[in-house]
Amino acid sequence: MNTPFFIFIVFSTFSLSTGQTPVLDIAGSVVRSSLRYYIVPAIRGSGGGVKLAPTTINQTCPLDVAQENNELLDGLPLKFVPANTNKDGTIFESTDLNIKFSDATTCGRPAVWRVEDSGGQRVVSSRGVVGNPGRETISNWFKIEKYEDGYKVVFCPSVCNSCRPACADIGSTIAKNGRRSLVLNNVPLKVVFKKAN
Repeated sequence: MNTPFFIFIVFSTFSLSTGQTPVLDIAGSVVRSSLRYYIVPAIRGSGGGVKLAPTTINQTCPLDVAQENNELLDGLPLKFVPANTNKDGTIFESTDLNIKFSDATTCGRPAVWRVEDSGGQRVVSSRGVVGNPGRETISNWFKIEKYEDGYKVVFCPSVCNSCRPACADIGSTIAKNGRRSLVLNNVPLKVVFKKAN
């Protein structure tokens, strides 16, 4: 049996048995909460992987989420923490999760993605917290959705039944200083997930 066909059969069986579709990395393996991954653009010429960057020059803390300018750089490794964990740690499409940098901190705290307003624009910062799904943490929850031949990260949390967040895709914008900031907009950054060593 050839490998692509075998992966297709396993993937199809898994999806049918759970009713959910797992997120896959660039090697075709299921993305898991126990492992570290780089988030990198799926299209060449769209910048590099995701990293932490200062909002202003000479700022060391707190930091925002941005892309490497050099497309050959993978950025910093991240982990995905689902709101509802499962036995094997599989990350599923369109389910609420926290995204945190696995080896980095900001202001002495874990660097967890969060949506914040900055100068009239909603940006992705690293000032979030892990867990405690609900109204108080609504800005800390993201989803991974299939997008063409890759994926996109979206802000559209469903961890609070009475909350009505303004949903949007996570995209990238280039500032005058050349920094590629992650922001909420209607032009998603198409990404893939690369397992970190």
